[in-house]
Amino acid sequence: MTIVKTELNGVFVIEPRVFGDSRGYFFESYNKRDFAQQTGVDVDFVQDNESCSHYGVVRGLHFQLPPFAQSKLVRVVEGRVLDVAVDIRSGSPTYGKHVAVELSADNKRQFFLPKGFAHGFAVLSETAVFQYKCDEYYHPEAEGAIAWDDPTLAIDWKISPQDVLLSEKDRHHPLFNDFVTPF
Repeated sequence: MTIVKTELNGVFVIEPRVFGDSRGYFFESYNKRDFAQQTGVDVDFVQDNESCSHYGVVRGLHFQLPPFAQSKLVRVVEGRVLDVAVDIRSGSPTYGKHVAVELSADNKRQFFLPKGFAHGFAVLSETAVFQYKCDEYYHPEAEGAIAWDDPTLAIDWKISPQDVLLSEKDRHHPLFNDFVTPF
């Protein structure tokens, strides 16, 4: 695998080595030892999640509050998404900055977000199946979020605002300037 550092410290794009032939392809989607050696991050994933969404769905910007904060390793197994990480670590030189990467079934990229980042994605294809590994169990009482369309963050979701589909919950998150980080 190739590890690509982003401008946000601790956030990586992982590009796996894909072996293809006339039968199809094979790749190792995760190897704890290699991941730790190449990133310097020793993480123990305890929960895998999967979602299926349609074009225009935006999920985010979510995080889990300490002490239940989660690191995530995400990928797309069908379709295409724009995946976004926002630095919400107080004192970080990149606090309030974001990085976005396109993940797709075709490029097989993965995105690693450590604790202290808000996370979201927008579905750019007709449908997308999205998988993520987490190093902490989900705790509904520890949900946190920031408005997906926050003007301070100015994230280009690559979808026209009139085409965006949100959950009822994602319509009511605080703006970044009204947000007090727990990290």
